[in-house]
Amino acid sequence: MKKISILQVAYKSLLRKKTRSALTVLGIAMAAWVLVSLFGFNRGYESSLNKDIDNLGFQMLVVAKGCPYEAATLMLKGGTGLKYMSESIAASVAAEPEVDAVTPMLMQVVFDPNKGESGGLAAFLGVDPATYPRLKSALPFQAGGWFREPEAAEAVFGYEVAELEQREVGDLYLIPEKEVEVKVVGILQRTGTQDDGTIFLPLGTVQKVFGVSELTSIGIKVRKDADMKAFEDKMYKLPDVQVVSLTQVKTTIMTLVSTARVMVFSIAVIAILIAMMGVVNTVLMSVMERRQEIGILKSMGAMAGDVFKLVWLETIILCGAGGLVGTGLALITARLTDLLVRRLLPYSPSGGLVSIDAGLVAVTLGVVTAIGLASGVYPSWKAARMRPLDTIRSEEES
Repeated sequence: MKKISILQVAYKSLLRKKTRSALTVLGIAMAAWVLVSLFGFNRGYESSLNKDIDNLGFQMLVVAKGCPYEAATLMLKGGTGLKYMSESIAASVAAEPEVDAVTPMLMQVVFDPNKGESGGLAAFLGVDPATYPRLKSALPFQAGGWFREPEAAEAVFGYEVAELEQREVGDLYLIPEKEVEVKVVGILQRTGTQDDGTIFLPLGTVQKVFGVSELTSIGIKVRKDADMKAFEDKMYKLPDVQVVSLTQVKTTIMTLVSTARVMVFSIAVIAILIAMMGVVNTVLMSVMERRQEIGILKSMGAMAGDVFKLVWLETIILCGAGGLVGTGLALITARLTDLLVRRLLPYSPSGGLVSIDAGLVAVTLGVVTAIGLASGVYPSWKAARMRPLDTIRSEEES
């Protein structure tokens, strides 16, 4: 009963200055919101990036020698680094003992006058029907499926292409500039990647229609037990080609993300320190305004420990309330934060960029509680050291 009584007194003391207490809770809530959103973004971004890499189905891309940035763009965002290599390279790569599977690809780009008022580019990716669907098994279909013949006059549309061209499974599509019709046999769901704007055709069909017998890239899936570093070194020795490793791409991206995370984390630390100062200020002002009350409590038999506990409990209530409000805001605004990050970072991974779970909420509440415990030490100590006669006398003199 004594504990409940102290809790009630602490709660009522905070209600005396509702505006000040509310502003303090809001400051703590902002700090908690920043913490949850920051760590949720860190976890969600890494998870989405790893998922996108896994969905590629291969860990390495071999392209014709040229600009390395074009190669990375071709790998990650469907860029048009149209330099060619011989098909024989795919066979030699597939023969390596570390290789689980390879999938040859040929990208072609043509001008499509039907895209917007001034036209635009249409991207065609020729893929091997036997290997590409197996390596890209994570690609979801909205309707239909993959083509089965290596030179079939069939196409699979990405989500955005199907929307723009207003095509459904079974419709015919005329390849611009080539006057060749293909039948739409599948439409992919939205993935948030370059696949949404790509038209997939059988490799043999693209080679025949565009008159190109070579390849633009080769996707490689490495065996799980293979030495990735040794295999990369071996691939680098291939003549007239360059190798883009997803390990390198991922490391580079995560280095940039880590740099940005350190900056944001610094801002979060500053927000926490400001929140702590606000808590100390609020509770200390409350203590100084209640000097006579504290003196009366001590004169009635309250021990220094009881006063310390009372003031400390007020601090914990403020921080606990702020932590709950802040984590609640983070949960409510997670989707909005996701959309804002995508607007600022248009080439961010697909999937959720902010991942908040019960564990992260619990850790944040623990951190906020620790802030409350630390912030309340000085005001509580100050209140506990007050002498009853001094507090009553100072009140009478004022």
